[in-house]
Amino acid sequence: MQDSTLAILVVAAVIVVALVAWAATRKRRTTKLVSQFGPEYDRTVENLGSKAKAEADLAARAKHRAKLTIRPLSPADQDRFAEAWHRTQEAFVDDPKGAVAAADTLVAEVMGARGYPMGEFETQAADISVDYPDLVENYRAAHRLAGASARGEGDTEELRQAMVHYRALFSDLLEAREVEPAAV
Repeated sequence: MQDSTLAILVVAAVIVVALVAWAATRKRRTTKLVSQFGPEYDRTVENLGSKAKAEADLAARAKHRAKLTIRPLSPADQDRFAEAWHRTQEAFVDDPKGAVAAADTLVAEVMGARGYPMGEFETQAADISVDYPDLVENYRAAHRLAGASARGEGDTEELRQAMVHYRALFSDLLEAREVEPAAV
């Protein structure tokens, strides 16, 4: 065999090995992100229109979240927020729209007290998605319903559903201790 043929075979083998390694790395990354983000992974792929863009977005969320200091609530804060939630739920009977607006504000307050940055809603949802991937879509739905309610849209059943969604996230945020972000 000539030296040039041998060189071509070696280069080809190196390229094949590199491609296999690259594909395996991508598969591991995808598997990890699917496991970490659950249904949020599929939602992000659908919204961004590409698996590569979605994975870059989710990895960026995890990286951003890793820089945050998310802390548990003190027992006094837990009690204060729990009492506020109880009053909010009671208010639903007489003022469903007001109760949903209060629940939206209360969830944001708990997030802020835990150390999540407050700002644009979608940024908040992205931050929450890292720690609560199974609840973030419900949070988005509740927020949409609260917005519709503020515009005079939606019925009592939709408002009740918003309260259920808020309660799920509120409960997890209230009871949670130190949350360690998963590394990506």
